[in-house]
Amino acid sequence: MYDFLLDEQAQAVRDKVREFVKNEIDPEYIRRMDRDEIRFPREIYQKYAEHNLLGLRFPKQYGGQGMNWVAECAAMEEIGCLGTSLSCAYVMPSIVGQALNTFGTEEQKEKYLRPMLQGKLVSAEALTEPRGGSDFFGATSRAEDKGDHFLVRGVKRFIVGAEGADFFLVYARTNFDQKSSPYERISAMIVERGPGVEVKYLYGLMGTRGGGTGRVTFRDVKVPKENLIGPLHSGALVFNIMMIPERLCSAAPSPGGMKACLDVAMN
Repeated sequence: MYDFLLDEQAQAVRDKVREFVKNEIDPEYIRRMDRDEIRFPREIYQKYAEHNLLGLRFPKQYGGQGMNWVAECAAMEEIGCLGTSLSCAYVMPSIVGQALNTFGTEEQKEKYLRPMLQGKLVSAEALTEPRGGSDFFGATSRAEDKGDHFLVRGVKRFIVGAEGADFFLVYARTNFDQKSSPYERISAMIVERGPGVEVKYLYGLMGTRGGGTGRVTFRDVKVPKENLIGPLHSGALVFNIMMIPERLCSAAPSPGGMKACLDVAMN
């Protein structure tokens, strides 16, 4: 990003992250990731947190820095030169954090958002399904109402960071009325890694190895009602709000990655 696009705060955080990338990341660690010797870069994720770099735009009371989108995107661009795996690990708290910060209860923010920004918990967004990559609202994963909890079953695939995740932001169908609108069928909820949650590290994605992308299977997982994100059957609302940071966080690191590729090619 050109300097004239950034205010003083954004320039300062960009410079801080640039120094972090130069001095704190061992290139051999990245090579080990690419050889699949490391399945998820938790050590570097924790380094991000130690330097107060995760979720820069979230409120300080939850561990963020209260910055704006421009500052966070400037930071993401600098992280981008480390490659897509480390970029994904960096931006995931911003993506999942959007749902928690916008729709989460105070208890959910304290239980998940704060420790996530502190590097104590790793999150992943469980969205894509085997039979419905682009048909999001046709999700077949189910969360059946059992009174004080949901019983979740289904399969998600190509889940970035699944291997390292402590909890998942999951979209599942909760309204089984066949006449209901597709936009009123699903709900968003937090599912912790535990009994009934099976994670398989499957995809040796070129350029994205070591990022923990995998398949997640939910086998009758008991999820407390208090883990519902937003109102019941409002997953479409959460999803549409989530797509804003999803797209920004996917795009922002890319110029940094392109610059790194150009530097290698020029050398």
